[in-house]
Amino acid sequence: MKQLLQNLNSGETYREESPAPIVSDNCLLIASSISLISVGTEKMLVDFGKSNYLQKAKQQPEKVKMVIDKIKTDGLFTTVDAVRSKLAQPIPLGYSNAGTVVSVGNNVVGYKVGDRVVSNGPHADIVKVPANLCAKIPDNVTDESAAFTVISSIGLQGIRLAKPTLGEAFVVTGVGLIGLLTVQLLRAHGCRVLAIDYDESKLELAKSFGAESCNPGKGENPVEKAHAFSRGRGIDAVIITASTKSSDPVSQAAQMCRKRGRIVLVGVTGLELNRSDFYEKEISFQVSCSYGPGRYDSEYEEKGNDYPFGLVRWTEQRNFEAVLDMMSAGIIDVQSLITKHFDFDDAVNAYHFLSTESSALGILLKYKSDASSRMITDVVLNSAPLYEASKPIVGFIGGGNYASRVLIPFFKSAGAQLHTIATAGGINAVVNGKKFGFLNATTDTQSMIDNSEINTLAVVTRHHSHAKFVGDGIRAGKNIFVEKPLAITREQLQSVKEAYNSAHNAGYSPRVMVGFNRRFAPQIRKMKELLDSQSEPKSFIMTMNAGSLPDVHWTQDTEVGGGRIIGEACHFIDLMRYLTGSEIVSIQALRMGDTPAVKITEDKATISLGFKDGSFGTIHYFSNGSSLFPKERIEVFVAGRVLQLDNFRKLTGYGWRGFSKFNLWKQDKGQKACADAFLRSISEGKSCPIPIDEIFEVAEYSIRAAELLREQ
Repeated sequence: MKQLLQNLNSGETYREESPAPIVSDNCLLIASSISLISVGTEKMLVDFGKSNYLQKAKQQPEKVKMVIDKIKTDGLFTTVDAVRSKLAQPIPLGYSNAGTVVSVGNNVVGYKVGDRVVSNGPHADIVKVPANLCAKIPDNVTDESAAFTVISSIGLQGIRLAKPTLGEAFVVTGVGLIGLLTVQLLRAHGCRVLAIDYDESKLELAKSFGAESCNPGKGENPVEKAHAFSRGRGIDAVIITASTKSSDPVSQAAQMCRKRGRIVLVGVTGLELNRSDFYEKEISFQVSCSYGPGRYDSEYEEKGNDYPFGLVRWTEQRNFEAVLDMMSAGIIDVQSLITKHFDFDDAVNAYHFLSTESSALGILLKYKSDASSRMITDVVLNSAPLYEASKPIVGFIGGGNYASRVLIPFFKSAGAQLHTIATAGGINAVVNGKKFGFLNATTDTQSMIDNSEINTLAVVTRHHSHAKFVGDGIRAGKNIFVEKPLAITREQLQSVKEAYNSAHNAGYSPRVMVGFNRRFAPQIRKMKELLDSQSEPKSFIMTMNAGSLPDVHWTQDTEVGGGRIIGEACHFIDLMRYLTGSEIVSIQALRMGDTPAVKITEDKATISLGFKDGSFGTIHYFSNGSSLFPKERIEVFVAGRVLQLDNFRKLTGYGWRGFSKFNLWKQDKGQKACADAFLRSISEGKSCPIPIDEIFEVAEYSIRAAELLREQ
């Protein structure tokens, strides 16, 4: 299949061939027939990509503050690497798609292969989209018209928030594509509409849909025009669909409105507001979120859990259906909004046209290739090298930010022979596969696991899938490197143990390595050397100033990420286990909560561990601290001596003969050394760098810690 991408670093728009995605639960696989370029959103992305670093920074001042804070805690070099990596990740373009269903995932009802549907899928000839972000196209609506559905629903959601009633006077500020669709939808509600824009050709279209017009570029005063349009009473509501850095549209909207008027922002504007404009009239102001209720809710979109119809009448999917019904009834005219058609093979020129033609509205991409030819799940990226079978020949499962920024580069620099990279969507596999020199990219993960040429797997996926891939890899006779955690439930952990024991009983002891990189960090190795010289028990205080994450982030989902204790604090359970060199014998845990001011979550917690040699330690995992404080601090007290490590950059010793400090210019959490140790163990025929008993022990106590917190 082919997909359109945007490089945010260089501004390049290009078409990439990648493996077709595999259908998953709650999703549809759709062969695109036509898609609509969003002249507002996509032009903004293209322009952002073409800007230099300084211009990018000016456009995102909140991100600049985050970068500055990261420099203060993690150092300049680490921060620069992170920013460059983020900008180097291409993003898919497009979100208004029409096509035909070619595969239906588990749990999906109401769809079958062959159905024509709309979706918010990107510009690609095969798209995988959650079923709740799709809707069937009526028989009398063409795919070309249906491609306007998703972008129409953006305007419709803004209208729903404005709550129009028959006969009300509305202003639509900015009559680009969404604005013109909004005009038509308001007219269908029985409202009088005044359209404001600087482009006379767009205003002529608005007038053809029944609106009156105002062109400030011709000297017309929007506030005075609106006053006259409202018959001197004030506008009932204003919907702003413009895209501008100026705050004028919002300020003018407030001046136009009657007492208790409504303003809904659908587009993008400056928000330097005058309080008195709103205070004196008690005007309500609301920002509309995309297509409607359900947007960005993983329970709704990814897991397919619909909102109750009686309580949430209009979800994003039901907004799609409403728009399609109006198209079917002939109430919405999109044909007059079509500026130009391009073949998908000529998509790059379509974006050149978008950048140069300021009056463009509907730019459509047509997909003409045979649908069956798009369903290839494997793409060859490079010519096959001569692999050395005695050394690691690696297949990567996962190609997200951590894999591409950290793990793959370190595996490559440590001498890994990179064979195949598998991702669910395919495009990350191709992008990273080309960048790092993989032979193949695939979306058929099982075929890669079964490939006899590959002797080593690296699993860098979401946490809930780790145990399955590890088990499959063990049964296929592979060496396994899996990012933490090994498992997120006792059942998953047991399944891995059974797979390992079965292989061991059959005479094969696979290397199973969890990416507990911190025990390989140079400063940790120094701490280990110093602590091993002391026979007395040790006391540990490990503080993880983790920072807050939204409740909807996948790591907070106990079914997907396992929660932050299993998913992240396991690093410190392993680290304490390593530094003591002694078995864990007891665990206690306490979380913050049970007060109205603090939401009950497990990411503000304390875990206490006891060890067989008499050592003990406390792990503080806090999401409620300042980003200016070190993100990770480790303190060890033993025999009148203290070691303190801040952010894996500054190690200080107190009371140690011959040692006072060990500082680094650049943060080093041991990722490179961890990868190198694992790969070297394969090449040299040695045992795994972390004993399997310790891996299982840490996994078990990480799960137990989360259980204790959830029981409170």
